[in-house]
Amino acid sequence: MIKRFLSLEWKSFFRSASFGKSLGIKIFMGFLSLYLIAMFLILGIGLFPALQEFFPESDPLLIVNSFLFYWILGDLVIRFFFQKLPVMSVMPLLVLPIKRSKIVNYVLGKSVFSFFNALPLFAIIPFGVTLIVKDYPVSQVIGWMAALIVVVLIINFLNFIVESFSAEKELSFLPILVLAGGLYGLNHFNVVSFSEIIGNGFNAIYNQSVFIVVPILILLACYVLNFKLLKQKLFLDSGLKTKIKEVNTSNLDWTKNFGDIAPFLQLDLKLIWRNKRTKSTVWMVVFGLLYGLVFYVNPQFISMTPSYIFVGVFSTGIFLMNFGQFVPAWDSSYYGLLMTQNLKYEQYLKSKFTLMALSVLILFVLGIPYVYFGWKVLFAHFAAAIYNMGVNTHVILLGGSFNRKKINLNEKAVFNYQGTGAVQWLIGIPILLLPMGIFAVVYFLTGFEIACLVLIILGIVGIVFHQKIMKLITKKYTDSKYKMIDAFNQDN
Repeated sequence: MIKRFLSLEWKSFFRSASFGKSLGIKIFMGFLSLYLIAMFLILGIGLFPALQEFFPESDPLLIVNSFLFYWILGDLVIRFFFQKLPVMSVMPLLVLPIKRSKIVNYVLGKSVFSFFNALPLFAIIPFGVTLIVKDYPVSQVIGWMAALIVVVLIINFLNFIVESFSAEKELSFLPILVLAGGLYGLNHFNVVSFSEIIGNGFNAIYNQSVFIVVPILILLACYVLNFKLLKQKLFLDSGLKTKIKEVNTSNLDWTKNFGDIAPFLQLDLKLIWRNKRTKSTVWMVVFGLLYGLVFYVNPQFISMTPSYIFVGVFSTGIFLMNFGQFVPAWDSSYYGLLMTQNLKYEQYLKSKFTLMALSVLILFVLGIPYVYFGWKVLFAHFAAAIYNMGVNTHVILLGGSFNRKKINLNEKAVFNYQGTGAVQWLIGIPILLLPMGIFAVVYFLTGFEIACLVLIILGIVGIVFHQKIMKLITKKYTDSKYKMIDAFNQDN
């Protein structure tokens, strides 16, 4: 059965409509993985001599054990944001004579072979070998290493438990931050010395390997709890259950002033406010608006005039970038239905354009107080805003025609890379680097004012030729319509 599951996932990977884009991302992640592996290898090899050099009177093993609490805590937090439970498209399997327990065991078993579980081994094994070379008892070192591996697996399953209980919450990252912060605080202020407890525990395992039974029992408990939680959700109708809650309606009559695109604007605004994933674009607006404070309060950056455009494009275009890069994937769950309606594709795209252009205008107005740092800053932000409205809105809409990845709007937003493909990685080049490059070249050849005027002119040209540009973009979307419908119907 496991062989059959692996075969299905292999076919799903290669037959996916986003195979080419996913492959590119996986190659990039592969290089990143090799880099991390190299770093952990260096850590594992160099840790013992480094500890001997800095703490010549202490046993390196005891020092490592005393810091294991911080490693466990940090690993748990990092996994929460980056590690996801390996899933497979189980819904079709639920109508077949396959026991749910087998499916759950396969999914949980697959998580054991996660990169997050393998990475610590590149530090644990070299350090353990170094201990053996330094005449530490072989059997005791092996027992200690085995205990660490068990703890790695405990963290793996504990992460899924935390995710399971926090996934339904609006700010799903708060429970893990509160938990980690609370444990760290208790340890830091010596209310409960977790670092000492865990350190003594591993010292005991090193001295008496029989104590490894304790972490093994904890591992089994975590596995069983994960099994029960996952099995409870493994029903065909589990996704049909809805929460009963009070609905707060908003008055969107003002959108009627935009004419025939009003229904699409209303749909987008409701989509943004009612879903976890899209709400993140709203919170990111606050971050983008205040982003300039990172640069402008620093005298070193305030003297770097070309950086003004980067900050201007980013702060006035933060919503444009976060929302626009996933057009039309935001509507992927009902995209097929949307395309069967009697609507004009150009109206659909025009509503997206209008929403992004309005966001640029609003963010520029809200960012006017940046004039405190000088009129050049405000002028650069104005030029960036015009460029965003005239150029970047069209660029990001054009990039959306290459989107082939579905987005689940109910998934938590924090560190959620669902729907992210090669397009989302590459779109940053024309969006951020191109205006900065144009500005820098003109700035060094002529001056600040001319460089800003060039960006303003480019933006105005984009606004003037908006209708013609939109027709070209609409044609691109129309040509890709059926490919996108097919891709959005897949779980990729």
